[in-house]
Amino acid sequence: MTYTLSLDRRVRLADIESIAAAQGPGLALDGAVRERVDASRRTLEKFVADGRIIYGVTTSMGGFVDWLVPVSMARQLQENLLNAVATNVGERLDDVTVRAIMVSRIASLSRGNSAISLANLDKFIAVVNAGIVPCVPQKGSLGTSGDLGPLAAIALVCIGQWKARLGGEVLPGAEALRRAGIAPMELSFKEGLALINGTSGMVGLGSLNVQQARRLLQSYLLISALSVEALGGKTKPFDPRVHALKPHRGQREVADYLWQTLGDSQLAVDELDIEQLLADEIADTAKAGSQSIEDAYSIRCTPQILGPVLDSLGTIEQTVEDELNSSNDNPLVNPDEAEVFHNGHFHGQYVSMAMDHLVIAMTTLMNLSNRRVDRYLDKSNSNGLPPFLCREDPGLRLGLMGGQFMTASLTAETRAMAMPMSIQSLTTTADFQDIVSFGFVAARRAREVLDNVAHVVAFELLCACQAVDIRGTEGLSSATRVLYERTRELIPYLDHDITTTEYVEELAQRLLTHPGLG
Repeated sequence: MTYTLSLDRRVRLADIESIAAAQGPGLALDGAVRERVDASRRTLEKFVADGRIIYGVTTSMGGFVDWLVPVSMARQLQENLLNAVATNVGERLDDVTVRAIMVSRIASLSRGNSAISLANLDKFIAVVNAGIVPCVPQKGSLGTSGDLGPLAAIALVCIGQWKARLGGEVLPGAEALRRAGIAPMELSFKEGLALINGTSGMVGLGSLNVQQARRLLQSYLLISALSVEALGGKTKPFDPRVHALKPHRGQREVADYLWQTLGDSQLAVDELDIEQLLADEIADTAKAGSQSIEDAYSIRCTPQILGPVLDSLGTIEQTVEDELNSSNDNPLVNPDEAEVFHNGHFHGQYVSMAMDHLVIAMTTLMNLSNRRVDRYLDKSNSNGLPPFLCREDPGLRLGLMGGQFMTASLTAETRAMAMPMSIQSLTTTADFQDIVSFGFVAARRAREVLDNVAHVVAFELLCACQAVDIRGTEGLSSATRVLYERTRELIPYLDHDITTTEYVEELAQRLLTHPGLG
């Protein structure tokens, strides 16, 4: 199976994830892309022949921008660039993430405005299709002037340097290429710069983040419905008639989802029944009623809390996808205009802010989940459930008490990570790169936040299923019953104390990769 890049087809974030997967489709370029890439290169070659002064072509780069370099030294200049900026450190990125970054860079280059030669773009694609995965250290990218460090580690392998994984074995880049039958790239003017001077690092990682966040939110809407049932919550606050009075799209969608999903539930409570019960209890003096007419915010305000998360994800996805489908390096050579443009398209502020917003959205979801966990475990707030969901041998057993230690810890840690990276600019390169985005750092952090949130949500799901078993599963809605049964395939009802770590970790992984645990 082959995924063909085309000028008239927008690359989707789901495409990046699919191609990046170990068994994903191969990459190819259609004829129009090939023609435009070649036209951009030929346009630049004409400019060189005309003696034009162009950044990274007849000048040095970065802090040496004011140095002129003859084109006879082009290959040495471009290779020096790659080696000089390949300074990232830390643990190596996993294979799927590296492949996502590579595919994102190829997608940008295939727009045909970067003046890379068609021969070298073909080799880049061949490296991806051969399963060669450069070793990319995680830390050190400014996210401005592109993700220079991560992309340079990839580009070095393409010219036969640095290190890569092939078939699970770490090899010198030259050996990995040799085994795959690929000749190393020979870089001419601008080509090293074209390979690294863009936002493709943060875009590749960000694409995977957005896809995981989508799945997690989709699952959490269903988990929310299950929690309404398990905590004996009321459904009337989700009635579409009241949400028609507040025109936020996400809020309306969440409310409608809960209203429809809980439509055939016998565990969720009809507010009119509670109203009648309380009406029968009212007397001549003030007294406490047997139940409350309203639920706590963590149940009743679910549409108002998850609605903004849903809306934010839509904006985040649009931003990252726009960046994915852009020409994001400098300079750009537009063959239609027959002109070269010195520009700042490499700046990652859009993606950096999008990843910060993703962190805020996911932390909001986590806050909601954390509060529900507390309600499950506190007998004074759970509408009749036993303390710590421990029905058998309470006191001798501790039930699910310990799980809240984990959820509280992860929630506190994640909140501390919600300080935006996109405002943390530090100047570098003799003040040439004087305001930077840290977009790759923001994307890395968003990935860690997603992992934390998934574990907290997994524990809420565990609590919900435990509570439903205590109340009786026969009243579940048809939709939440499917979720309950899929969860029970992974973890049993807990009538004795066991270590739940592996159960929570398995649930968390499923939530990030399979909506509704499907």
